[in-house]
Amino acid sequence: MFLNTVRWLIATVLLGAQAGAAAQDSPERARTDQVAVRLISEMATVAPGQTVHLGLEQKIIPNWHTYWKNPGDSGTSTSVEWTVPAGVTAGELIWPAPSRFDLGPITNYGYADHVVLLATLTVPASQPIGSTIPVQAKASWLVCEESCIPQEATLKIALPVAAAAVASSEQKPIIDAARAKIPVPVSWPATYQRVDGKLQAQLAMPAQVGPFSTAQLVQQHTLRFYPADWGTAAHNAAQTFKLDGQSLTIALTPGETPPAAGSAVRGVLVAEEKNGTPGHAAIVYSAELGANAPAMPAMPATQATLGAPATGDENITLWHALLLAFAGGVVLNLMPCVFPVLSIKALGLLKHSDLSSAQKRAQGVAYTIGVLASFTVLALALIIIKNLGTQVGWGFQFQSPYFVLGVAYLIFVVGLSLSGVFALGGPANLGAGLAERGGYSGSFFTGVLATIVATPCTAPFMGAALGFALAQPSLVLWLVFMALGLGLALPYMLVSAWPALHRVLPRPGVWMERLKQALAFPMYGAAVWLVWVLAQQAGVNAVPLALGGMIMLALIAWLYDSTRTTSGATRMVANGVLLAAALATVGVSFQAVQALSAAPAQLARGGATQDWEAYSPPRLAQLREQGKPVFINLTAAWCITCLVNEKVALNQPAFKELLLQEGITYLKGDWTNQDPQISALLKQYGRSGVPLYLFYPSGAGSEALVLPQILTQDIVSTALRSR
Repeated sequence: MFLNTVRWLIATVLLGAQAGAAAQDSPERARTDQVAVRLISEMATVAPGQTVHLGLEQKIIPNWHTYWKNPGDSGTSTSVEWTVPAGVTAGELIWPAPSRFDLGPITNYGYADHVVLLATLTVPASQPIGSTIPVQAKASWLVCEESCIPQEATLKIALPVAAAAVASSEQKPIIDAARAKIPVPVSWPATYQRVDGKLQAQLAMPAQVGPFSTAQLVQQHTLRFYPADWGTAAHNAAQTFKLDGQSLTIALTPGETPPAAGSAVRGVLVAEEKNGTPGHAAIVYSAELGANAPAMPAMPATQATLGAPATGDENITLWHALLLAFAGGVVLNLMPCVFPVLSIKALGLLKHSDLSSAQKRAQGVAYTIGVLASFTVLALALIIIKNLGTQVGWGFQFQSPYFVLGVAYLIFVVGLSLSGVFALGGPANLGAGLAERGGYSGSFFTGVLATIVATPCTAPFMGAALGFALAQPSLVLWLVFMALGLGLALPYMLVSAWPALHRVLPRPGVWMERLKQALAFPMYGAAVWLVWVLAQQAGVNAVPLALGGMIMLALIAWLYDSTRTTSGATRMVANGVLLAAALATVGVSFQAVQALSAAPAQLARGGATQDWEAYSPPRLAQLREQGKPVFINLTAAWCITCLVNEKVALNQPAFKELLLQEGITYLKGDWTNQDPQISALLKQYGRSGVPLYLFYPSGAGSEALVLPQILTQDIVSTALRSR
């Protein structure tokens, strides 16, 4: 047969070519005349139990190429032999979408110019902190132009192990770009058929394929199909694509070992820009058919909410994101985490009901400026941390036990002021003494406080907008955060600026003092909740520490109020001593939290009969390979939305019974403290923070259903029965 002869001739050329060992530039770098190769890692340091991506980076000189897992008519795919310590596991290569290279009658599949082949590295949970993991990769590849040269290199890196992983600012963007080129695993019904001696791949396409409709994908791009197995189809033969409704038929020429009729299609469908240079055309979309999703997939598959098709964040425009963020900010005012500050704002409106319209509008403007200034600070912090290569999201500051303790103290002190233990200038006028002009600074700092306590909550509309923002340039991220802040400030701004609403406000009176004192209790409740969050982060010993600090602050506040009638010099000295005592209390508390956080005792929140397992990418991959249905709950102790959803839906007996009836494995990922594995899953589905609820129906190739951020029992039941 002609093709066998060609393959024999190619093999003869290979044996005659001089195999080259690459010159070593450094332990992790090597080069030949045709290929510069490097072993890279997305993380500069790794944590016990973490799964990270390594990459074999190849930079190839012009007109030469290396090979995909199915090399085509000739060639050999790149391979890597890993050497890692016992307990550490390295996965198989994860292949990006290939390109086609034609040389006369020979057609090859592979890569030109630049390619990064990924592999996962899993660190055991028992790996000692402070140790170093040596990783050795013996890479072998074939590089071809008109002739072919087998080459190899042994590359080494060492990964330090620390309590918290740190991303590589230089190499992580390269890994992220490589992940984006991995074909999206899909579960479209696809089978081979034999028609008049021809081979056809028949695909049932969804209405939406990534950012395109099916018609746009087929009509506006050059399609190519790359069989996963050698011999399925003749590689050099023309392929034709015919779309009939949502059914795509690919006409192929049978190869030397064609598949049986009715067998599943295995391979990669690629959409390239039209009229591109062969082997170098830009790939705009690729899908992998008939293969399970990898443990850490490169990009999200087409998602669905309660079974309905949905698209990823690539469909969101800037104006769409701004609108979603604004709506999410408005809804935040109704979330339970903002209620304590709503009570302060309500008292402020009552207190200022006798002010002029201009003064009331100024109060609203000051409050809005406070909100927007806080969101600007939050956006800048996200931009800085993101540019350092760390994955962060909405509410990230609550992953710091120092921030949690500081906010708990702040809210507790606000409650003391509302209770009358000491005066800070009025219930809605906290911080008025810091400004010369009446209560405007109080309104400003109320806006700051509203922003601080709003961040543990995620409202509807926010998820997609924030996920979009965190993947955009800094200016776009800031604009989205400004839209979110304007939405949060809108209700108070409207009330302060709309004269018709002023007339319905009650008149000030003695009852206001009673209401002010009553509204202190939501503040105490919020402080108690934050102490509970601190216990999740730093262990149960943090509880008496925080409560002891609150007692000291209460004593200091009482002494502050008791010295108000003393003379000027004595009062100044007393205030200085009390301020030093308050700072010492906070400082000692922070130092103690640092010591406790070194070995936190994580509290179980699953109850006496835990019905969930801890989320990890290897466990999810194992369950997916077995075809078992999986429900994932990504949550955090500081996320009130998450806790409400668990109380309303996920901790109910009906939910637990449904898991048993349907044989569903329940995985819970705890993002209370930073966890790169959970951050990666959030990023995969276009989310910037928790909660995120995913349901994988039974079947190894099934796609995840993304549930809403606000759950009810009916929503969960409908989703988990949609199999």
